[in-house]
Amino acid sequence: MKLSDILSDDLIIIPLKSEDKISAIKEMVDHLYEKKKISNRDKILRAILDREKVMSTGVGDHVAIPHGKAEGVKDIVASIGITEKDVDFHSIDNEPVRLIFLLVGPPDKTGPHLKALSRISRLLTLKDFRNKLMKSKTPREVMRVIEEGEEHYFETN
Repeated sequence: MKLSDILSDDLIIIPLKSEDKISAIKEMVDHLYEKKKISNRDKILRAILDREKVMSTGVGDHVAIPHGKAEGVKDIVASIGITEKDVDFHSIDNEPVRLIFLLVGPPDKTGPHLKALSRISRLLTLKDFRNKLMKSKTPREVMRVIEEGEEHYFETN
């Protein structure tokens, strides 16, 4: 599964306006709902926030990957938000977040959900990739960076 298969320009928010973790997650879930990618906003939001209570999804290097599984989504879907300001996500490195990948899926798609999380995580370990994403000014630029990153990192290794 390629990220470019579960993402599109209209699911990328630049800039993400929220200034705290909960608001950022809500803004992104609302965006998915407005774009008709999820049908039950409340269940999805609750699943992501419940997951966040277990352990912060602020993975370090100014990145967070909030995620969850719940009824109200037919297939794996993702959104990206690039914030205007630093957001405290209670990250493992205690650094603020600027790049948020939100991932949601139905309860019966655990395998694809984990594969997508793995793919996101692997790409985001690359400093150059993260920097290009954070410097992107348009959703199209973000998609181009993701497509190039996937092609280079996953197709040649």
